[in-house]
Amino acid sequence: MTDAVVLAAVLGALGGVVLTVLLLLARRLARGSADLGSAAERASYEAMHRASLAARHLRGGLDGPEVARAARHFRALLGSAAIAIVSQDGTVSVDGATEGLDSSAVRISRRIRESGRRQVFRHPDGDDIEAVGAPIVVDGQVSGVVIAFATRVRAALVRATGEVADWCAAQVELGDLDASRTALAEAELRSLRAQISPHFIYNALTAIASFIHVDPERARDLVLEFADFTRYSFRRQGEFTTLAEELQSIHSYLALERARFGDRLEVTLRVAPETLSTVIPFLSVQPLVENAVRHGVEPGEGGGSIRIESSDDGTHTEITVEDDGVGMDPETLRTLLTTAVDGAHVGLRNVDTRLRQMYGSGGGLVVETNAGAGTLVRMRIPKSQPLHDPERD
Repeated sequence: MTDAVVLAAVLGALGGVVLTVLLLLARRLARGSADLGSAAERASYEAMHRASLAARHLRGGLDGPEVARAARHFRALLGSAAIAIVSQDGTVSVDGATEGLDSSAVRISRRIRESGRRQVFRHPDGDDIEAVGAPIVVDGQVSGVVIAFATRVRAALVRATGEVADWCAAQVELGDLDASRTALAEAELRSLRAQISPHFIYNALTAIASFIHVDPERARDLVLEFADFTRYSFRRQGEFTTLAEELQSIHSYLALERARFGDRLEVTLRVAPETLSTVIPFLSVQPLVENAVRHGVEPGEGGGSIRIESSDDGTHTEITVEDDGVGMDPETLRTLLTTAVDGAHVGLRNVDTRLRQMYGSGGGLVVETNAGAGTLVRMRIPKSQPLHDPERD
């Protein structure tokens, strides 16, 4: 290779580097000092921000009281003169130049429902303003209509209104999913409470009655424990509580069970103080303790012991409930946890299902057991749960 060729190659490489540097500098200068970048990037951010603000007002359905606030954000997003969102039952939520638009919105929504597709209306009812309407389709049905009003409807507004309608449909579906999850959680709590009611309450009242004549003071204390336990277990508000509150209810439960078992039931509690404020699903530890008593200790002739522990491992609080009772065959346990049938260990299965729904497939219970070897049940709860505030819940 000649010196001229080598020099040309070097100059070419340097030219490429210089060009790259110049392009980077030009991009930096074009962006200026704006943190959000170019005009296109800022527009994208603004669109996403508006859509995010609107989303929270749609989760309650299209006939909810906050839908007008969503319409306000959509009007800013589309740059239209007015926006109307019409629900399936005819409720109209309008933002913008609203004079006389309610009746037009109802008529337009009726046309959209009949056709099931997006339509443009040039000067409806002889008005100076034009409109474009798009159906909000949820589960294959038109659940509402989005209508954008403008002096002149252009192709961009037609497409954007269709996208807004699809966005609304997605938010309504998410709201329905949240409602379904809430209903499922309430049904599971009812199932847990039903499990508590017949078996435990009968035994607790029998134990209290046995002390009325021989030890009235203890009978009175047990009545108070029973009242505290039932008040907590059958409370109506909230899906979440703290570990401290649940342990207080467990204390009442075990006081009543010890009145029945006497010295045959030994309980050890080892709780790290920093874990007491951990937010946990309501009735998630208590059923595990009841399961340990009913299916672990009670079947054995000599009674047994139960150990309840909690520890802080940095990102999670680990809670374990262990008994040295009769245990069970692991395959039988696996069937009980995966088969939706009534009967023994329904509390264990319900807790496992709820944990997986809230914290993902890896957030369920870990159970170690074998016939004659007792049972250990472990759960790990995230310490940071900003959406699961028991006070707000």
